[in-house]
Amino acid sequence: MRRHAPAGIFLAVLAALLILLSDTLGLEVQSVTLLGVGIGAALGLVPDRTPVQRLGGFAVGFAAAWLGYLLRAAVLPDAAAGRAVAVLVVLLVCLAIAMATRGKLPLWATLLGASAMAGSYESVYVLDPTAFLTSSPSSATAVLVAAGAGFLATTLLAPQLERDRTTEKANPSHVATAAVSSAAVSFVPALSIQEEAELLFERPLEPTTEA
Repeated sequence: MRRHAPAGIFLAVLAALLILLSDTLGLEVQSVTLLGVGIGAALGLVPDRTPVQRLGGFAVGFAAAWLGYLLRAAVLPDAAAGRAVAVLVVLLVCLAIAMATRGKLPLWATLLGASAMAGSYESVYVLDPTAFLTSSPSSATAVLVAAGAGFLATTLLAPQLERDRTTEKANPSHVATAAVSSAAVSFVPALSIQEEAELLFERPLEPTTEA
């Protein structure tokens, strides 16, 4: 785990800098920094498929969620039924892309993309659904910048994590034995003064030998 610490520290510092510099850069990332950085970090850390394929799946899911909001704003009623249809369409698109590419664009990555768009934009959309075309680009840009920062900070760790997991799966008994041995060494119960005295008096006296 110590080898992973520099990436985690870099990720934390990068997230803080995004918040501090958001006004200077003209990005509204303060409210979505943790969401975007967390999703981007997960996208970079999971050692499943290549980074390009993971990013492709994320982009498809993100676009599908944007399409869902477009349907809500243009066609669907602003009610529970309309939101249900939009969610159904988004998830079916994510599933269809994963199946059409035979998993090359993994389903979990498409779901992360859809979650990033929905998590960053839902509250903004509810305030004014008619402003979709003007409000969605700024929300999308903000969360994409944060997610990109998280992805860049952690993507180089994915191969190392995959090697670590492979080693753990190949030698599970070794890992468990090492953990148990370490715990046993570190836990040595100490006897109280009363217990030591009881042991001393209960010990049988040894016969003395005469010279």
